[in-house]
Amino acid sequence: MTSHRLLSPRDFRRMPWKNGGGRTAEIAAWSREPGAEAFAGRVSIAEIERDGPFSAFPGVDRTFVLLDGAGVVLTQGGVDVEVVARHEPLRFAGDEASSCRLVGGPVRAFNLMVRRGRAQGGVVVADGEATIAGPFRFGLCYAAEGASECLLPGRAPIAVAEGNALLIDGEERTVSMHVNPIDAGAVAIVAALDAPD
Repeated sequence: MTSHRLLSPRDFRRMPWKNGGGRTAEIAAWSREPGAEAFAGRVSIAEIERDGPFSAFPGVDRTFVLLDGAGVVLTQGGVDVEVVARHEPLRFAGDEASSCRLVGGPVRAFNLMVRRGRAQGGVVVADGEATIAGPFRFGLCYAAEGASECLLPGRAPIAVAEGNALLIDGEERTVSMHVNPIDAGAVAIVAALDAPD
């Protein structure tokens, strides 16, 4: 049986960055082993307010999706990557510290972190049209713009309002999910963990 839970922004765990350059709203963190301190996967929204470093996360693969703002330039290992297109996932290894330069003012970004060797996964963007995400064991659908509905096997459609998220646990099996826009131009971002390669 698949379980799910709707989350509103008041359910997100908010914390300032240690360097003062922004804030993070953690939507969900997941560990495969009960009682494990380190996450296997983590989904959050970052509010980046000024130029500065990103912390290193050894053994973690990161996916960054620009939500709002003019964009950023990420620098890692002396290589600059400009991220100015909204809703296009950028994947990079978190092993090395990175720096971030704002292109034109503060931005918000969706982040998925997956600990290598303990989980695998990725991001699917449903941008204004019906999309299938999965199969996955653990998933989260974030309504980035407008409202979307999520269809899980054996369940009535679940509406997810803008700024809210749907947390899905396949409970030891993999599931797939259909994501349909409710509002015109709706954008939903699905983070999937333990998705097959």
